[in-house]
Amino acid sequence: MTVTHRAGHPLPYATYREAVARETLRFSEVVKGADPATPVPSCPDWTLTDLTQHVGALQRWFATLLTRLVQEPPRSRDVELGLPQDVRDYPDWVAAGVPDVAAVLRDTDPEAPMWVWGEDRHARFWARRMLFETLVHRIDAEHAVGLASDIDPVLAADGVDEFLVNLPYAGLFAPGVGKLRGDGEILAFRSTGGDGGPGEEWRMRLEADGFRPVDLGAEESEPVTAAVRGRAADLLLLLYGRRSYQDSAFEVSGPAAVLDNWFAHTAF
Repeated sequence: MTVTHRAGHPLPYATYREAVARETLRFSEVVKGADPATPVPSCPDWTLTDLTQHVGALQRWFATLLTRLVQEPPRSRDVELGLPQDVRDYPDWVAAGVPDVAAVLRDTDPEAPMWVWGEDRHARFWARRMLFETLVHRIDAEHAVGLASDIDPVLAADGVDEFLVNLPYAGLFAPGVGKLRGDGEILAFRSTGGDGGPGEEWRMRLEADGFRPVDLGAEESEPVTAAVRGRAADLLLLLYGRRSYQDSAFEVSGPAAVLDNWFAHTAF
């Protein structure tokens, strides 16, 4: 596996099991009692109803994949959702799925080989993916209803790692990723560690035929073309398109064109 970081990633599997449950319940509490028709600015054309259904449905789909330990790409994402008739009951429906998801994660061998769309071809991929899907959408919901947000810095740093390691494989559902090209530029994302999390660095190389993580062990001495530095939580939201690199939260160096090229192709 390519070494794209200095600290240990992924985190222990138990961390994902516990954090998925915690973030799901936090999400449910944020949307409970809010107007279901509230727009979600960070998810264009979505309301809280759309976002809540998405979170609950995706968790149930991930759990189905893990239960079956699928070995090939599924032909359908249809699963039995049991959606309530009243959209105002969707938050409780999301929370009600927590015990079943927790049981699936508990009973799954994280080392079990299975189909994934990303780099790590083991069941633990889906627990990690489920966490950050849920966490980022919890932030989306908080933003929609005007609440302040916080992200555990250790989880945030792992989320940055998870995003960047898997991004080269994301063309399956994010066509722009497949068009990200360059001329050998190296783009660095640096977490400051100022929020209590680990200070880390991730580098991505843009080439004529695509892009890839830079192996910090073998290629660390190569010069960086452009860099973004900030707290891990801010970097995570930046990578997911919830922040702009021009925000005051970030220190930026290098040509803006390199950064603009990256962010124009990596949103999903």
